[in-house]
Amino acid sequence: MSKQFTKEEIFAKLKEILVEDFEIDEDIIVPDANLFEDLELDSIDAVDLAVKLQYFTDKKISPDNFKQIKTIDDVVIAIEKLIKEN
Repeated sequence: MSKQFTKEEIFAKLKEILVEDFEIDEDIIVPDANLFEDLELDSIDAVDLAVKLQYFTDKKISPDNFKQIKTIDDVVIAIEKLIKEN
């Protein structure tokens, strides 16, 4: 059985990962922030982020799903969907 999280919990964990592991300023991590333009992540960072989120959710994130993600809110929605696919 996989874990269940609210959108707020997913956002909080995502923010924590971005601040602690990617050293991104907490103030710029908002739902409509673009991962690549606003937060300056690159493709390797995106893969690293996906791996960290897999540990958080205990679910595999498909590369195709992650390619569609552009903003913080996209990540939250994708993780929420992934968790509900139980």
